[in-house]
Amino acid sequence: MSYLRKRARLVDIFGVEKPIIGMVHLLPLPGSGLYDGNLEPVLDRAIRDARALEEGGVDAIEVENFGDMTYFPGKVEPETVAAMTYIASELSHEVSIPIGICVLTDPYSAFAIAHVVGASFIRATVYTEAIVDVSGIIQGPAHRIQRLKKLLSDDRVKIFADVQIKHSVPLAPRPIEESAKDAFYFLADAVIVSGRFTGEETPVEKVKRVKEYLPEFPILVGSGANPKNIRKLLQYADGAIVGTTFKRDRITTNPVDVKNVKEFMEIVKSIRRELESRG
Repeated sequence: MSYLRKRARLVDIFGVEKPIIGMVHLLPLPGSGLYDGNLEPVLDRAIRDARALEEGGVDAIEVENFGDMTYFPGKVEPETVAAMTYIASELSHEVSIPIGICVLTDPYSAFAIAHVVGASFIRATVYTEAIVDVSGIIQGPAHRIQRLKKLLSDDRVKIFADVQIKHSVPLAPRPIEESAKDAFYFLADAVIVSGRFTGEETPVEKVKRVKEYLPEFPILVGSGANPKNIRKLLQYADGAIVGTTFKRDRITTNPVDVKNVKEFMEIVKSIRRELESRG
């Protein structure tokens, strides 16, 4: 439809085909039941992880309040926004690669943070539809995010929308490719397809179904990419968000291990070379 705006290609955002986004999983933030009252160790760990990811060769990082279990069902409190804005701003001075923001489960706040700190994208874990997770029923805020985007006159921050996000189920069960089409229709810039839980492999068949349904629309893998499966996943996906695989001993809560990052990125670079050779 002519009134749907043209969306940027991933290569325009990250400078490479098949970009890999490394996760900066934040330790518990102020307001979380696990927060210990001291923000500096949270920042220190985030800086170390971000530097290790950049040294290992990833194309961007995504900053997420992973440690804030349990998560607010749809709207976080001001202390979360303040802490993430502070940390993301500091990280923007520590690395030269693009930064993204993911606020669980509040992409509206994520967009506001991204606008302020100069981030390149947000991950909207809930964008369209209504989902059921451990927090209850959460409704997609696509309408609010797009209005905020217009209010701020910010076409720079891109929206990467999860479809049928991990740790949840749609309130109304439906094929994943239809969920992806809704995200496209409501102006997401890419969709994310994941496994059932954090660190769990994303089924190649799910990615293939979405790509065949929306062949011109960017598809990212959102969980479980590893050195053994990334070649198969990138046959259909246009990039991946990687967390657990990059951690020490492949444990999600551990710090980033730069050796794991380099091992993974060497495989991705070989895939890119093969794509270039095919023209």
